[in-house]
Amino acid sequence: MNDLSISNATTVRDSGHHCCSCNPIPRVFLYIVIALFLLGLSVSIFIFVVVHNAVFFLSLLALSALLLAFILWNTLNWNSKTAILFFVRSLPDSDLRLARHGQLVKITGLASCGSVSLESSYEKATRCIYASTFLYEYRGFDLKPVNVNTSCFQWSLAYCERFATDFYITDRKSGVRAVVKAGSNSKVIPLVIESKLVNTTRQCRILSPNLRKWLRERNLSEEARLLRLEEGYVQEGSCVTVIGMLHRNNDIVMIIQPPEVISTGCLWQKLLLPVDIDGLILRASQLAGPVNQETIPHPDR
Repeated sequence: MNDLSISNATTVRDSGHHCCSCNPIPRVFLYIVIALFLLGLSVSIFIFVVVHNAVFFLSLLALSALLLAFILWNTLNWNSKTAILFFVRSLPDSDLRLARHGQLVKITGLASCGSVSLESSYEKATRCIYASTFLYEYRGFDLKPVNVNTSCFQWSLAYCERFATDFYITDRKSGVRAVVKAGSNSKVIPLVIESKLVNTTRQCRILSPNLRKWLRERNLSEEARLLRLEEGYVQEGSCVTVIGMLHRNNDIVMIIQPPEVISTGCLWQKLLLPVDIDGLILRASQLAGPVNQETIPHPDR
């Protein structure tokens, strides 16, 4: 079993965004852009005051607006893994009968459990190859932030569980069955959508007995507050897509983590910078997990 979660999650973003790939916009680049903007702003204001020509000043503002929009676009798409999803869709399916040892392959087929299967944390769904549960808190003035980096008036990831295990996949092209090494010591990039199971409202923050029990088992606070619990899982029999390196050992066919980082390349048609992928990609072809949402109603309803 592979624990992909962070023991003490305190960031607002999903931790999976950080373990999947490197941010396409390094902080050093942002510092350089800010320094150049301040320098250009100083020069443009000087020209405007001395020469009374606002062309350079307006051009600087327009160029800065375009650059800011480009940076925000890439940051938002990096958080939602748009570049990785586009890379997965653009890569053609491989045929395990023809693929060579050490080749990067994309296999789509039905998943089945190996010697170890998982159970989802909240819904208790059995026979899973991947399971994740995230608990978010809305932090206001009445809640003490987990750390100094957590701001008020925003949703913050307070707790997370994310596990993967070795499983089998049957190639829909060739019918060949392969072992996917997503278990211990493997880096896995899960592209699984979590469903909202619990969502308390401002009108009523009362926690359900099931949620209180779940919090108690994990030594989390049972205080009534704004919470959102999301869970996703991939059960046996689901159609999944796996991208990794093919490894042949006698008659055993395995898909393992690529030894080197994979780059998505520049996606100019979507104005996206390249993203580095370090690990085995696991994508659920359908919405994984339950679709029913447990919303705490208003007591007068």
